[in-house]
Amino acid sequence: MIIPFTLNGEKIYLDARAGDRLIHILRHRFDLTESKESCCSGRCGACTVLMNGVPVSSCIIPSFQIRNSEIITLSHFQKTEEYQDIKKGFEDAGVTMCGFCNAGKILTAHAVISTYVKPGKNDIRERLSGIICRCTDIEDLIQGIQKAAAYRRKRHL
Repeated sequence: MIIPFTLNGEKIYLDARAGDRLIHILRHRFDLTESKESCCSGRCGACTVLMNGVPVSSCIIPSFQIRNSEIITLSHFQKTEEYQDIKKGFEDAGVTMCGFCNAGKILTAHAVISTYVKPGKNDIRERLSGIICRCTDIEDLIQGIQKAAAYRRKRHL
């Protein structure tokens, strides 16, 4: 089956079986390995990508669901000003970036900041519920997202 979609700004026509998982497509066909395969059930966040602007677990997305959608991976997102805000906020708060759960933390932070101009702790905690991270304290992560939101507000003045 031919599946048209946009990957990191490029129109793609993918020949895939309907049940092929997005995580496997990204890692094996496009060599985009920053999303990690971990729980295979959408509970840990290591495989997070943006699908039409929303963070999703690519391990549970079958290829037929990406038809006509826009997929943004962490490597592409890292080229944006929005990423720079998050990076600075995380550095200021001492957030550890081990490399395994980065996609989940960063892309979820982006979604929070895009939704709330000044996110509260509960807003952030609720959004982070789908991220299992053992390298960073949740309070540091919350603080990092709040600092990133402040950088973004400052940049938009």
